[in-house]
Amino acid sequence: MVKVNKKYKDRLFRMVFQDKESLLTLYNAVSGSSITQPDEVEIVTLEDVIYMGTKNDAAFLIDDILNLYEHQSTKNPNMPLRGVLYMADEYRRYIEKSRLNIYGSSLITLPLPQYYIFYNGLTDEPDRTELKISDAYSKKYTQLTPCLEFKATLLNINLGHNQELMEHCQKLREYAQFVAEVRKRLDRGALLEEAADEAVSHCIREGVLSEFLIAHRAEVNEVILTEYDEQFHIASEKELSRKEGVELGRREGKEEGRREGIKVLIETLAEMGSPKSEIASKLQERFGLSSEEAETYINDIFPDSD
Repeated sequence: MVKVNKKYKDRLFRMVFQDKESLLTLYNAVSGSSITQPDEVEIVTLEDVIYMGTKNDAAFLIDDILNLYEHQSTKNPNMPLRGVLYMADEYRRYIEKSRLNIYGSSLITLPLPQYYIFYNGLTDEPDRTELKISDAYSKKYTQLTPCLEFKATLLNINLGHNQELMEHCQKLREYAQFVAEVRKRLDRGALLEEAADEAVSHCIREGVLSEFLIAHRAEVNEVILTEYDEQFHIASEKELSRKEGVELGRREGKEEGRREGIKVLIETLAEMGSPKSEIASKLQERFGLSSEEAETYINDIFPDSD
């Protein structure tokens, strides 16, 4: 296993869009604005707030709008809830910093919240999807109207999606190109470290995120390796957490339990970008399958896989 720095917490998306100039170009592309002064951006990312194991990617104020931007490589229907929790902390800090009196007789003014999720996972998603926290509410009392609504807009930033958005933000388009280059090499069977390094070299030659990659080559490689290492650990934990159920299923002749464990491992490794050959190898190792059986399971779950 590749040795990585476990204390390195930043992710590639956050690195690419960490400065005011980059955030402003992304904001203008998303909102259709044409603000030209980076000084109008006030970065307010809460460095010490962590939800579900990951820090928020970017939060910033501009033109009296509180923007929360997050990057996701797996679709998570609970993102609106995460946004509510994070926005609450942002507003708490804003109120304290501005010394606003929420107990007074006058209505205070708050910046308008906007929450965008930039998705580049492997599942096929529309260019734009609206997620609502109300979708998670209990349906037991349909006669009642929820007193709280919060929306998250998911934007698919995989190469080939949201063309207009990409045209208005060159750095976002080049970010999508770089991710596609890494995945292309993984699909060919390259090891992760090799795929990352080759993708960096290729993009520098082609002028894709070249300035950023030249300045941060070592950090970029470490981010990719760290992220995939953590995802593989999560995949392993998921598979192991079902081990007892799988073993019980075997003892009782219940193929459903075993198949569920196989399904979880296939889907998780696929989301990580693992090539089919690597997934098949893991299935043979962990479940004692033959190469033919492993291929049958993969094709059953992903009929269109190559």
